[in-house]
Amino acid sequence: MYYSLFEIFSIGVGPSSSHTVGPMRAAKRFWEELKKRGVVAQTAKLQVTLYGSLALTGVGHGTVKAIVYGLMGLEAEAVDPEKPYVSAVERDNILHLGQECAIPFNLTQDIVFAKDTFLPEHSNGMKFAAFDENGQTLLEEVYFSVGGGTVVRRDEIARRAPHEPYNVPHAFDTCQELLQLCEKLHLSISDIVLQNEVALRSEKVVRDYILKIYQIMQNSIDRGIKARGILPGGLNIHRRASEIYASLQEKFLNNSMDSLMIIDWLNLWGFAVAEENAAGGQIVTAPTMGSAGVLPAVLRYFERFVGSRAPYEKEEGIIRFLTTASAICSLYRSNASISGAEVGCQGEVGVACSMAAAGLAAAMGATNRQIENAAEIAMEHNLGLTCDPVGGLVQVPCIERNAMGAVKAVNAARLGMRGEGSHVVSLDSVIKTMYSTGVDMSSRYKETSLGGLAVNVANC
Repeated sequence: MYYSLFEIFSIGVGPSSSHTVGPMRAAKRFWEELKKRGVVAQTAKLQVTLYGSLALTGVGHGTVKAIVYGLMGLEAEAVDPEKPYVSAVERDNILHLGQECAIPFNLTQDIVFAKDTFLPEHSNGMKFAAFDENGQTLLEEVYFSVGGGTVVRRDEIARRAPHEPYNVPHAFDTCQELLQLCEKLHLSISDIVLQNEVALRSEKVVRDYILKIYQIMQNSIDRGIKARGILPGGLNIHRRASEIYASLQEKFLNNSMDSLMIIDWLNLWGFAVAEENAAGGQIVTAPTMGSAGVLPAVLRYFERFVGSRAPYEKEEGIIRFLTTASAICSLYRSNASISGAEVGCQGEVGVACSMAAAGLAAAMGATNRQIENAAEIAMEHNLGLTCDPVGGLVQVPCIERNAMGAVKAVNAARLGMRGEGSHVVSLDSVIKTMYSTGVDMSSRYKETSLGGLAVNVANC
């Protein structure tokens, strides 16, 4: 199934696409369904139940505030982080449903954390229920946050997609099908995506959105570099990006740069975005918020260190990078998962690394087969990566993981372009392997904070 670039790259507030943006969209969708059925005025009580991974790490991942935003009818892109939406509800025990109807709402009583219950369809489950003044159920719906901020209702989960297939000229389910299309039509992977997107929207809208996504990614780097202080959540993690930047600037001014300093710059840019995400800043899901630092870091690497040697002008290179990355993500979403709660961090940082490697290779003029090879190499060396956030926060090991993912992506792109595109392991094979590895992985290592570093760091 083809996933549009517009749903792969979405704008939201951190720290988690699955645990923040997804629940927010589910809550808003529930509110819209109440309104559609004409029962808002009858609603006297709401109860939200979070299951499995959402319950276990929901506090650290900002799920409570996301539920409040969504029930107020807010869009992720429109939330003002400076406004005290949640503290007002906590203080007054009143929720302005859809910003239209005030009802009693107690955050500690009306949002239930069912930590021991994992719904069979997906680890990120949530139930919304609305009642009238007599306690009669007006509406009850179950949603799942399946990665990248995408939400599906229980009756939609079987097809693992939030919508019917798009009517695009070049549909593809596998990389093999994608490459065959490219060969038959004499097109690049980027061309395939652009033609699909233009079939859904005007070319101007498509190009403007891609450049907007690029700019927001770059803004998140710049904000992260400037910001100082301690990240919220209680781990007392100091922001490091500003200190790394100052050190690199000093070395540059003193002409004391070494041959591996490019890695330091990649680390800086990955840290900057991941720290912004952890602080609840505006981020682009790429493909998730927990992995949102990988693509921006590699994009800036392309701009700063490759640009003049690339076969395309800067804007064209950016478009080729992001459209190609989008195609790779579509393959993972169709045949595996980008949810840390379902397949571990290989589905987040691993997929981001694969996307970035493919995008960079495309922007540097690689063939379609070389692009596939770059994407495959990147994921092959992220297989089995667990999701075990300390304290349920998107900080340790997540921030460093974004930097490592960016470095791996650059190396994978370079390795892919060293060959002619022929390789033993196909991207389809590695995607299948990633998913089966995730299915076999213990739930303790899939965004539950019940195993791995999340447990052992506390015991050290």
